[in-house]
Amino acid sequence: MRNKDFLWGVATSAFQLEGSPYADWSTWDSIFSLNPKITNHYELYREDIRLIKNLGVNSYRFSIEWSRIQPSEDYWNKEVVRHYQKIINLLNENNIKPMITIHHFTHPVWFITKYPWHKKKSIDKFMEYVERLIENINNVDYWLTFNEPYLLILGGYIEGCIPPGYQNLNLALKAMKNIFICHRQIYDLLHLKNKNSMVSIAHNMAVFAPWIKCNPFDRLLAKIAKRFYNHSIIEGFMDGKISLPIPFRKTMEIEVPIKGKLDFFGINYYTRVHMRFNPLRKLFIEFRHRDIDGHGLTDMGWEIYPKGLKKVLKYASKLNVPLIITENGIATKDDNKKMKFIKAHVDVIENAISEGIDVRGYFYWSLIDNYEWLHGLDARFGLYRVDFKTYRRIPTKAAAFYSYIINSRNFRS
Repeated sequence: MRNKDFLWGVATSAFQLEGSPYADWSTWDSIFSLNPKITNHYELYREDIRLIKNLGVNSYRFSIEWSRIQPSEDYWNKEVVRHYQKIINLLNENNIKPMITIHHFTHPVWFITKYPWHKKKSIDKFMEYVERLIENINNVDYWLTFNEPYLLILGGYIEGCIPPGYQNLNLALKAMKNIFICHRQIYDLLHLKNKNSMVSIAHNMAVFAPWIKCNPFDRLLAKIAKRFYNHSIIEGFMDGKISLPIPFRKTMEIEVPIKGKLDFFGINYYTRVHMRFNPLRKLFIEFRHRDIDGHGLTDMGWEIYPKGLKKVLKYASKLNVPLIITENGIATKDDNKKMKFIKAHVDVIENAISEGIDVRGYFYWSLIDNYEWLHGLDARFGLYRVDFKTYRRIPTKAAAFYSYIINSRNFRS
C-alpha cells in the first residue's frame, strides 16, 4: 500500500492545453492560428479529470491562464474564474489535491506590451491580478507562484527567443528582482488567507558537465552553469541574495526579499547538459546533449540521465524544506521508453528518501500530449496520446504503468 501523504501526480499548464487568443505566445508562434484550441482542454476538462482519476494519482498540478481572465487591462472575466473553480471543486470531490501554478510563462498581450517585467509597474499590475484571483479561488492548499522564472529570464531577456524577446542583461536583472518581489508578496497573501497554504516556485534544475573533461574552459563553463542555474536561487531563498556568475565577466548580485519564503521547493528535472566552449557563440557557450550512460535521447534530443535527479535533490535539500518533483517527463512516441524513464526516476526518488532526503511528491509531465514551447505539437510527453484534429485522448501503456508504479511503491515521506 502507498503512503497517502506522498503526492503522486501529473502536471500540465493551461496555455499548453488550451491556448488563448489573448496571450503573448499566441502572437509568437504561428501554430496557434492553425490550432487555437490545442487539445481543447478548456471544454473537455471533465473528461481529462476522469483520466486523472483513472491513473490513481492523488494530486494534479495545473495553471490558471491569466490572459483568459484579464484579456484587456480593464476587464475581468468572472465566468473564466468560475471555470477554474469548477476544476478545483471537481478535483477535490475526487480526492485529488489541486496544486495551482499562478504564472506559467504566458502573459496577456496588454501586460507584456505596457508593463514588461523589467518595469517597476509590472509588480503593481501583476499583484492587482493575483490579489483578486486569490480572493476568488478557494479550497486550494498547494500553490506555485512562478514556473521556472530563470527560464523566463534567460529566454525572454537574454536569448530573446521567447516573449518579451529582449536581449539585455541589465533589463534581465531588473525583471528577475521584480518577479521575486512578487513571489514574496504572493507568499504572504496566501498565508494570510489560508494558514494551511503550502507555497513554492517550480525551478528547473539540470545536471551540467563539461563536453570534454580535460578542457579547462568546458570545465569552467559547467561549473558556472551549475552555480548560476541550480545553486543561486537556492542561496536566494536561504540568505536573500542571488549571485549570478556570467562567463568571463564579473559576477552579478541582486538582493531579493525571498529569504525563508518557501514551504517546499518545487523541482522540474529532465536532463543533463554538456557545456562546450565556443568562441563563436554568445557568452562563448554551446549547449550539447550526448548519450553517455546508454539511456538514450528523447525525441527532443535531450539526454536521459536519471542519476542526475539524485544530484539536484541532494543539493536542494540544503534548503531544509520538503522537496517535490513538480515536473519530470520524456518526449517520446515509444511507450516502452516512457515506462523505463518513469521507473528509473522513481527508483532514484526511492533511493533518495531511503537516505533521508525529504521528498514529498512526484508529478509526471504530462497528463496528455500538449503544445511544447518552441517545438509545436510533435513532442509527445503525454501518458495519454492526443489526436490534435479530433481531440481524442488515447491511453498509452505508460499510463497503466504509472498507475502500477503508484500502487506498488510505499514511500515514507
